[in-house]
Amino acid sequence: MFAVIKTGGKQYKVAKNDVVVVERLEGEAGDTIQIDTVLMVGEAGKAPTVGTPMIDGAAVTAELVEQARGKKIIVFKKKRRQNYRRKNGHRQDLTVLRVTDIIASGATRQAPKPKKAAAKPAAEKAEAKPAAKKAPAKKAEAKTETKPAAKKPAAKKAPAKKTAAKAKE
Repeated sequence: MFAVIKTGGKQYKVAKNDVVVVERLEGEAGDTIQIDTVLMVGEAGKAPTVGTPMIDGAAVTAELVEQARGKKIIVFKKKRRQNYRRKNGHRQDLTVLRVTDIIASGATRQAPKPKKAAAKPAAEKAEAKPAAKKAPAKKAEAKTETKPAAKKPAAKKAPAKKTAAKAKE
């Protein structure tokens, strides 16, 4: 059995007991990680199951073997005749994983927990909508009242000061 997973913006084809080097994931050596972004699952002799874009309920369980760093890459920039040279180095943080299990159906995962989490944000959204409608109306009223009042006195005072100063001289 094999699976295609997505982590760190890249896709990896993995099978049981494979060792895969991926971009850094949180955890320490010996931790167990479950990757839920499974794009495809296949078995020998059967047609593969392809997700749209992911397969619901599918997961890959892996053991974190080590946190490592990649080979150093030198980044050198130069513009000729401009005395412009920059030299930088980069080492990518990596995680080494050993795939322990591929779950195609999601039998070990609990389905009720995501349903409860989805219900709570819907209630919060309903409460947030009326408050959002009231706030812009108050702001619009405040803006219309202050703008004309501020413009009229400023326009009258400025010419009066200039004429008074000319009369004294």
